[in-house]
Amino acid sequence: MSVHTVQHGDTLWAISNKHQVPMPDLLRVNGLRDADELIPGLALYLPRNHITDRYYSIVAGDTLWRLAIQFQTDISTILQANPGMNPYNLQVGQKIVIPSPLKNRIKTLGFIVPTTSPQFLRDFSMIAQQLTYVAIVAYSFTEEGNVFAELDDTAILVRSKQINVIPLLMIRNFTKGDFDRELVGNVLKNPVARTRLVQAIVSKIRQKGYGGVSIDFEFIPPPRRKDFNIFLRELKNVLGSLTLHVNVHSKTEDIPTNPIIGAYDYKEIGKIADIVAVMTIDYGYPTGPPNPISPLWWVEEVIRYSISEIDPQKLQIAMPLYGYDWTLPTNLTRGFSVLFAQNFAITSKFVIQYDIKAASPYYEYWVGKDKHIVWFEDIRSYIEKYKVIDLYNLLGATYWQISLPFPQNWEYLKQNMIIQKT
Repeated sequence: MSVHTVQHGDTLWAISNKHQVPMPDLLRVNGLRDADELIPGLALYLPRNHITDRYYSIVAGDTLWRLAIQFQTDISTILQANPGMNPYNLQVGQKIVIPSPLKNRIKTLGFIVPTTSPQFLRDFSMIAQQLTYVAIVAYSFTEEGNVFAELDDTAILVRSKQINVIPLLMIRNFTKGDFDRELVGNVLKNPVARTRLVQAIVSKIRQKGYGGVSIDFEFIPPPRRKDFNIFLRELKNVLGSLTLHVNVHSKTEDIPTNPIIGAYDYKEIGKIADIVAVMTIDYGYPTGPPNPISPLWWVEEVIRYSISEIDPQKLQIAMPLYGYDWTLPTNLTRGFSVLFAQNFAITSKFVIQYDIKAASPYYEYWVGKDKHIVWFEDIRSYIEKYKVIDLYNLLGATYWQISLPFPQNWEYLKQNMIIQKT
């Protein structure tokens, strides 16, 4: 196993010695500042060369002999990895582990709000090999369908081309610090404004040298459902070979009248778009009740519905690089990077708990009379999500957002996945 969960009495020296991983590597990969920074429940990623575990769901006609050939392994290795499995009675839908030299091939996308920070540009270069695309969150539009830049995308756009990460222009119905349902509704229902928006997006893409567009229209009024499909179809026709990436809110069933998810026609969007990214994040959301941000059981429910409507090889799931801290009973919420969440627990000596069903870490603490609950992600929760990407044969993952540091994730990708660059 590539993860060590810290127990009472553990030391980093003992962990390093037991797993034969140098201490400097443990510190670097896990974002630790010194060797004394251990608390019970902390999940440490152990970087080392080993055969990759693949995750597979049995389909009709499968045999271990066929799977051994497919994954370039042998039957005895598969049996050893799955204690108690009856090789003569494989069940459709049965989930198994297959140790294999063949790493899963995925496409990844990182969102970034533009910055000229020299530190971020250096950090971006360090994770470039783990990203297929970067969606630069810089553009919005007017009711007339004109596109405008909210932020200067120049520095990050130039750097992405230098380090072989395909840049996508991300455009949102975002005004005055929030998503504007009236704006997007008015543009979509107006054929003239809709066509102007299509032309303006493609013109800006070609002018700036983007590889395509990432659409993030949220809270679209449900009556505009068909108009959104028309907009996407017109946009893809003009984009041609350039990438159309569409972000959609998560759902486990189609409710066309729902004000949040109703406008997303998964089946039609899946036919039109090159990539559909389902926002499997913010199950636990700011000012709402404290909950895991991306619980595994919910992610799987969303995936099962999504692949009934969308080709799995067009589908990405979202993975949060952040956590939330709720203050009870008001549910006042603040957000921060998962690395901050981890290190705040370490410096404060809070014990980290782990919800197995949600595959999510959390901890609790008090400030005076106020109770706090922190839900976040760690390497265990990320690995569980990479397992379901493999199990359901999905295209890959998106990350909000890559300015939020968490080195464990990028090291895991480097060691266990092949990131497709085209």
